[in-house]
Amino acid sequence: MGRQVEVAQLFYEFSLERHVPTGHLLRRIDEVLDLSWLRAELAPFYSCTGRPSIDPDLMIRKLLVGYCYGIRSERRLCDEVHLNLGYR
Repeated sequence: MGRQVEVAQLFYEFSLERHVPTGHLLRRIDEVLDLSWLRAELAPFYSCTGRPSIDPDLMIRKLLVGYCYGIRSERRLCDEVHLNLGYR
């Protein structure tokens, strides 16, 4: 089962926290969304063999971004997450 590793800074003087406004919609959602139970609930459905999977917490959050911003295609959603700092 994959796990998202949080990176504090992407570059020496770049902080993602400083570039996303405090009132951003996704910050407010993140404050109330607790997915800590998800990993334990889904663990029996993941195999220990093969390539690492996507972190289930990350996948749910990514799909929620797509829903909130009307992005229907998963491929386009991946592109948007790479481009938009607020989604990260």
